[in-house]
Amino acid sequence: MVARPLTVIQPKAIPLGTPEFEEKRAALLRTLEESIPREYYLPQEIFDKNPVDVSTIPSTCGLLSPEEIQITEQYDAVSLAEAIATRKLTAVAVAKAFCKRAAIAHQLTCCLTQFFEEKALQKAAELDEYLEKNGKTIGPLHGVPISIKEHMPTAGLYSSAGEYSTIVKDDEDALLIRILREAGAVFYCKTNQPQAIMHLETDSYWGRTLNPHNIHLSAGGSTGGEAALIAMKGSVLGIGTDIGGSIRGPSAFCGIYGFKPTSYTLPMTGMLHNPFPAELNVLCSIGPMCRTMRDMELFTSLILDAKPYLEDPRLIPIPWTGLKTEVPKKLKIGIISNDGFIDPQPPVKRAVAWAKKQVSDPKYADLFEVKDFTPYDAAGAWSKIRRMYWPDGAEGMKEAITCTGEPILPLSAWIWKDAEPAGMQTATGVSHMRKERDDYRIAFAKAWNEQDVDVVIGPCFVGPASAHDTAFYWTYTSLYNFVDYPGVVFPTPIKSEAGEQYASDYKPLSDECKHVKQLWEEGNFEGAPIDLQINARKYHDNQLFGALTLLKDALQLP
Repeated sequence: MVARPLTVIQPKAIPLGTPEFEEKRAALLRTLEESIPREYYLPQEIFDKNPVDVSTIPSTCGLLSPEEIQITEQYDAVSLAEAIATRKLTAVAVAKAFCKRAAIAHQLTCCLTQFFEEKALQKAAELDEYLEKNGKTIGPLHGVPISIKEHMPTAGLYSSAGEYSTIVKDDEDALLIRILREAGAVFYCKTNQPQAIMHLETDSYWGRTLNPHNIHLSAGGSTGGEAALIAMKGSVLGIGTDIGGSIRGPSAFCGIYGFKPTSYTLPMTGMLHNPFPAELNVLCSIGPMCRTMRDMELFTSLILDAKPYLEDPRLIPIPWTGLKTEVPKKLKIGIISNDGFIDPQPPVKRAVAWAKKQVSDPKYADLFEVKDFTPYDAAGAWSKIRRMYWPDGAEGMKEAITCTGEPILPLSAWIWKDAEPAGMQTATGVSHMRKERDDYRIAFAKAWNEQDVDVVIGPCFVGPASAHDTAFYWTYTSLYNFVDYPGVVFPTPIKSEAGEQYASDYKPLSDECKHVKQLWEEGNFEGAPIDLQINARKYHDNQLFGALTLLKDALQLP
């Protein structure tokens, strides 16, 4: 009897490249398949049922023991570290549980690119031996499994910038990866990202990552593999990067936490082998994706405690007070119902209304002052950032994709289409872009100050998770990359329901707004979780976390 190959659900295939490219791609997929033990293969009958919500399958499929289910579901990173340090759990048992669950999650969502259980178990055994011998841990993440986004250089593994032609084997860790390793983290897998790392949907030569709550919806991007894996509880803590919503978008789509710091807060040092022209105008940030608020705090504080600014002088050495930050006696909260450009789809409007009601409860009258808020010229920001991502007219990216016969995916062509006609900019042209950006930032700050708020709460996206290949409008996240304000997305109790409709008095704010309504009416978003976003001024990352502490009870934040 011939053993069946590993089944990975793909309800919508990605376009094919040349025969030569597809042959190379097939070899990559075989390598990943061969790294997953056969005893981790899901029974065929699970796939035969054509599940839509796959989020609970890992705990019911029979492959995980009761202890492994408990390890992966009942702990966050903080409590895992404590359980290992006190020897309630071994690092080996924890690593084994998350490896198994990650392998199961991949079959259901296509979230992985590399899987290296043997290395993880070896490292975990060394950590257990160290603890036994020395009676102490090597750092705050001793034995905690951490998943890693595909492009992040990690010693002994492969990375790429989202195109097949950029795959390299790395000899050294990027700075942040090294800090995590020295803190005792156990690395066990790498996760999927989009072509060019520039979609709000994770589709690449590795396949299309699916939303665990509804596989016909996107898991988001660019850090969609991480978001799906964490939502499937195959990871407790992952690392994302964000230049337009790449932490916040997938975290929101999958119903978890994600933190985009102000740029140059946490180190991006060594995270890409080649410079990205977009960063001439819009800087990328790096941050945690996880299931609890305190895990965001753990990640951020331990990275900053390592004083990465001593190695990377671009970083701003702001002392971290995080969740313990004192905030104004009465926090001024702006509520964004829409950004004046695109009115969100019905479940997002319900979530915003829920949050407004929660913080407006009379019992919080001494803590919060709540007011409506409208961001300054969101349509203008979207138009500008779409051009400024590609000061080279995307020429470099297109060449990197097509040189191997790899196909240009639909959302790649979409995101650079406004910049493409202008082609490669001159130095003078880029300088004018920067002035346009800075003029906008000053006007945005002025409008924020005039509305007199400390933080704003609003949508993360125009809707819940988008249907595949329709993540067109990132306006609610990219705005804060353009002005470089920090943001956290957090889960709410709201989920998308069948049969929800727009209000009878709806009037579109723009052609894009009308298109978003059309996408809602054409899709089925049932079961998709809804996150909301909270933002603070640039460099006010501590104050943002202080606000989260104050909002914890009102917004039911785990």
